Amino acid sequence: MFSVSIGVLGFWGRKETMMEPGMAVALAVVLVTAMWTDVRSSRIPNRLTFSAMGFALLAHAWLGGLQGAIFSLAGLGAGLGLFLILYVTGSIGAGDVKLMAAVGALVGPYGALLSGLLTIVVGGVYALGAMCYQWGFVTTSQKLASAAQGALLTGGRVWIQELQLPFRLRYGLAIAGGTLLFQLGLHPFGG
Repeated sequence: MFSVSIGVLGFWGRKETMMEPGMAVALAVVLVTAMWTDVRSSRIPNRLTFSAMGFALLAHAWLGGLQGAIFSLAGLGAGLGLFLILYVTGSIGAGDVKLMAAVGALVGPYGALLSGLLTIVVGGVYALGAMCYQWGFVTTSQKLASAAQGALLTGGRVWIQELQLPFRLRYGLAIAGGTLLFQLGLHPFGG
């Protein structure tokens, strides 16, 4: 009824192996729309993220009653909390945080945490690919080595300037990629 996360964390003493088809479709629609708007305008609209959160909460409450609503709220909180840390450090935008909260509301707390961690990995690969595209492999390697050395020696944020790209990365793509990996069964910490 919910997602894989119920049984893994043992919240309700049940183990489900698939999302409800309606929830899976909603998740796909939200992610595709977020990717499209992020690529086109470098924004993820509030009307998309907040309506997805509301839909997830209502649908989980309808499907599972109070337990379903708590499941959805816990996922929303997990997604929001994980990405709020990245937002405060200036790594991602507010739309990305709200999108991860919406994903969490749809997939639950375990799904939100794993999707978020996989998103960070996908985002790192995406950023590395963008750097190699912009500067080439050798220059990117040199810049990364210099930035790592600067971070170790100074401990400050000065080294980040070394890695600034002349364009913004669209993190909605990474969120969709990380969530897709989770939905396809990649659970790096078991489950």
